[in-house]
Amino acid sequence: MLLGTHTPKLDDKGRVILPSKFRDDLGSSVVVTRGQDRCLFLFSEKEFERQYEKIREAPLTNKNARGFQRMFLAGASAEKTDSQNRITIPPHLRTYASLERELIVTGVGDHAEIWNADAWNAYAAGHEDVYSDMEEEVIPGLF
Repeated sequence: MLLGTHTPKLDDKGRVILPSKFRDDLGSSVVVTRGQDRCLFLFSEKEFERQYEKIREAPLTNKNARGFQRMFLAGASAEKTDSQNRITIPPHLRTYASLERELIVTGVGDHAEIWNADAWNAYAAGHEDVYSDMEEEVIPGLF
């Protein structure tokens, strides 16, 4: 399970070292794609295939489903880790997430998210009170 927050740097060639705590779960073949909230989603190849199986069940006649499929799959890039446990983030995805040198990589259970550090800090600050003040069930069966 991918957990925690890490602060790797993006190098001049668009590469990032994957957090050591994530390497066993992610493996050497990963898929990076557009996430929501202007971050990137990072999946192990196996987990991405599981997500794809769910996505392909959506009806093509549903406009929102088609839009989601396009954005999620068209932006996806299969990457292999190099000998230094780095992956390259393609330019179109770096642009989408406004990635600069300072990054935040968060573990979100079955996948990781890659954020521009300033965007993550603003997101976290803006959602801390909402998270703390939740009084009703958001996730069925949790608490």
